[in-house]
Amino acid sequence: MAKLFAYGTLKDKDIQENIFGRSLTGTPENLLGYSVHTIQIEEEFGVETYPIITPTNDASDRIEGIVYDLSQKELELADTYEGKYYRRIEVLLQSKEKVWVFSAVN
Repeated sequence: MAKLFAYGTLKDKDIQENIFGRSLTGTPENLLGYSVHTIQIEEEFGVETYPIITPTNDASDRIEGIVYDLSQKELELADTYEGKYYRRIEVLLQSKEKVWVFSAVN
């Protein structure tokens, strides 16, 4: 099982059903040293705004999210969903747990 920290659209139950075929159950957690910004992505029916995290290196910056347990196949489905504007990186949460999260592509 892989652990994924979600802070945006992947917390939405409808999106989870569409991507993974099930609703996920997770644990609330915090990611320190990052902040949430927004990016605009051109989609089929126009431009949409999405959250994206970037490192700040300031431990007082905190993002609240949820940690989900995913299979390797589900993690790959999340990669596909996030697309070319996001990349999956490993981070250390406030609890010291190492997890995957999607961040800005540099």
